[in-house]
Amino acid sequence: MHAVWSIWPATWNQWVFKMNSSDRQLPVVVPAVRNYMIVTAAYWGFTLTDGALRMLVLLHFYKLGYSPFMLSLLFLLYEAAGVLANLIGGWLATRFGIARMLTVGLMTQIVGFILLSLLDPSWTAAMSVAWVVIAQGICGVAKDLTKTASKSAIKITQAEAKTQSNGQLFKWVAWFTGSKNAMKGFGFFLGGVLLQAVGFQWSLLAMAGLLALILIGVISSLPPMIGKSKASKSAKELFSKNQGLNALSAARVVLFGARDVWFVVGVPVFLYSVGWTFTMVGTFLATWTIGYGLVQALAPNIVKRSEDGLTREVPAARWWSLALALIPAAIAVIVWYDVPHLEWWVVGGLGLFGFAFAVNSSVHSYLVLAYAGSEKAAEDVGFYYAANALGRFFGTLMSGLLFQWGGLIYSLIGSAAMLSICWIATLRLPVNPMSQIESNKDST
Repeated sequence: MHAVWSIWPATWNQWVFKMNSSDRQLPVVVPAVRNYMIVTAAYWGFTLTDGALRMLVLLHFYKLGYSPFMLSLLFLLYEAAGVLANLIGGWLATRFGIARMLTVGLMTQIVGFILLSLLDPSWTAAMSVAWVVIAQGICGVAKDLTKTASKSAIKITQAEAKTQSNGQLFKWVAWFTGSKNAMKGFGFFLGGVLLQAVGFQWSLLAMAGLLALILIGVISSLPPMIGKSKASKSAKELFSKNQGLNALSAARVVLFGARDVWFVVGVPVFLYSVGWTFTMVGTFLATWTIGYGLVQALAPNIVKRSEDGLTREVPAARWWSLALALIPAAIAVIVWYDVPHLEWWVVGGLGLFGFAFAVNSSVHSYLVLAYAGSEKAAEDVGFYYAANALGRFFGTLMSGLLFQWGGLIYSLIGSAAMLSICWIATLRLPVNPMSQIESNKDST
């Protein structure tokens, strides 16, 4: 046994395992790493069902004849609820513990699924839309409570693994973000298949059952008080973040708005309108999201890491944002000229967009934890992801409006414009580690 474990790097043994006095005994996982694994696994299951939900709602109601703008309305409360859920969720996670908020998020998603499954086909269109919007709003709260709790747990567990460097934090964040987006891609595929195989109602009930099993696992295995700290006592204290978080949050608003402005409604409806089936659309979006997640996980191998965690990562955020802005602009030109086999040009362009967007998103997800203070990490992460939710809300709204006004080309132009603003916002990101430390002290 000693010979087997001796091939592992020394730093890995120090990080993941605690060896007892006898070399013959099996290694024990360090609590920080164990908690990281539990949170990641729980969020995988949540993201799988959340991705499936999006495909179920989008394709089911498009088949019923809803316009692109009406489809975007179905998701608006889902995204809007996330803004408040992130802010309050971060504060609650700091005060009551991350595990408790993760539990609340999972329970809330189960309630949302059950409400959606009660939708009656005999209801009027207005009543159906109102019911779906409310249920989606509940699911939006669930998503962002769960996301804030999960991302905050990474900061806490990484801080507990004191022998690790900023490079290790980047790896943990990249793996968590990339793997959960890969699971979201599987969710897109699952949603399309379930809708075609068992229908809308039974798909939702099956996913509620899966989340119930995950909930039991979280309650029974995760320490309830992990991440509990002294929460902010006023709104001013909650919103007064350091320069890095403020600039990064502004960039995040337009970054995710630029993705959703053509991804939420434009691309699925465009592909379905040119003859693709539900399963084909769901499979493509699943493949895209899985690939996007894999690139996110590999981002630490693409972006050179620095010892201080900022001097290389911040310039990378700037240059990748600028490069990303050029891609939808180029696709818009192709759509304008209506080249032959246009759908495949769009598919290829979306693949290139996904690669650059994944690197951007992964670097941003790392920087928010690099800029965040350790004592109120949940609050800082919640503030940042409230900006993320605001971007999704704006992007979702404009996705329906722009596509209805001018088709896919308007959505692409809107995306390029927002990404240009994202690049400008990244120019305000601080690069000096010492100034960031002082800024963190001032904000706590």
